[in-house]
Amino acid sequence: MSDRSPLPPVRLASEPELARDALATPLLSRAARLARWAGPATRVDAGGVLVEEQLPEAAGVLGLDGDDAAALASEAWRIAVDTGLVEITEEEEGTVAAGAELRRLTGGSPQDVLDVWLTALEAVLADASVPDLEGLIDAMDEGGAVDLSALGWDPDSEADFLDGVLANLYLLTAGEDGPAGGPVPLPALAASVIVPGDIAEPTNDMLEQVSDAMMRLDEQFRLLEPAGLVEYRPVDEALLSDAEHAEDSAAGPASPEDDVDVTRYGMVRLTPLGLYGVRARLLDAGHDAPAVGDLADKGADALLDGTAAYPPAATHAETEQWLARREPLGAARELLAAARGADDGAPLRRLRCQQALSLVGAVAEPALREVLDDAELGGLARVWLTERGLPDVPPPSQEMVFWLTIDTVAAQLAAEGNSDELHALVQGLAEQHSGFFAAAWRVDHPQTADVLEAMGRLHPDKKIAKEARKAAFKARSAHGS
Repeated sequence: MSDRSPLPPVRLASEPELARDALATPLLSRAARLARWAGPATRVDAGGVLVEEQLPEAAGVLGLDGDDAAALASEAWRIAVDTGLVEITEEEEGTVAAGAELRRLTGGSPQDVLDVWLTALEAVLADASVPDLEGLIDAMDEGGAVDLSALGWDPDSEADFLDGVLANLYLLTAGEDGPAGGPVPLPALAASVIVPGDIAEPTNDMLEQVSDAMMRLDEQFRLLEPAGLVEYRPVDEALLSDAEHAEDSAAGPASPEDDVDVTRYGMVRLTPLGLYGVRARLLDAGHDAPAVGDLADKGADALLDGTAAYPPAATHAETEQWLARREPLGAARELLAAARGADDGAPLRRLRCQQALSLVGAVAEPALREVLDDAELGGLARVWLTERGLPDVPPPSQEMVFWLTIDTVAAQLAAEGNSDELHALVQGLAEQHSGFFAAAWRVDHPQTADVLEAMGRLHPDKKIAKEARKAAFKARSAHGS
């Protein structure tokens, strides 16, 4: 994911909850059990791999049986070694001992547990980007070396592809519903990294690439599910069989559109632990990936600026956490002080301030009365006091009403752009206030002209839109902008 623009804020589970989830994953729980089992009598080869004769005992320790028991035990051992749960010294003789990371995992903090899990996750992600064993064997030359060009495998591009898929899955998960949102169909996820967003109808070549990507992702998500990264419903085996038969016929491979039940083509979602893990990797890669709660210990200026691009539910949750750490009256004063300004971001700061103050009780009344005469905050204060039915609220001057109106529209433009709510606001202003534009162009607000121009673009009535554009021209002439 090369785009470095801020990602949507996510709501993460608490560290203790995430640590419990990590300890419960098959990946980490098996590795930890083998680390506790291992000792001086445990035999490994020169590469630290558990020797074949030890695998049945290791599988028994893990309670595994069946055809894949030895392979699963071998994988668990490798994760134990890769994460430092097991340490191997004097590799030729294979001296094995419990590693320092095992003590962190069993007796450390939740963050210690998550650090070990993240290391294990990196190992599994690396595995998921490697072709299957059969493909590697086919690509070996006479000397036993793998010819990557014959395999058609580029390690970097394969890793980038999986990173892009996980980043898109993160974006789909980081909405208003958070990790409780529904699973994503595998065809849609594969298409999101292959078909350009501006393409109305994908080409046959693109559809074939999507189909190939689905098969790769099906294998990769099967590997990633035991790590606790995803919940995955695999592609229906019957479909894979049908696809093989179709490729042998003139009909060609099956397409996801051929079947109404898209769930048969695989469904995937990030778990709460997976959301944490992908975010950690995005942060390491230099992305701006905020989480609700990041601003709770920062100043009001950071809160108001930081939530500027947040969706409503995330803004509400972040503000609640910020207020919970502060005395209400002091918090109200801090918010009002941070809301001042004539810069481009000031109207949206004031809107976020107004939203935050709506969560503060009547104890904040003194702070609002202190700014009644403030040119930038007086209108906001009157609205707050009036909404709570408090007495002795001085009526606003006409100048203050118009200033607050311009400020509100400027904030909505910054927050929502061309939304239905903004269209309704613009239409309502023009209909409720006769002569609005004749007075509005005189308002001494730094964004008066910009707001009036926007109203001219947004209003559906051509006559009123023309009045708005004329008023914007007057405002620019009057204020020299």
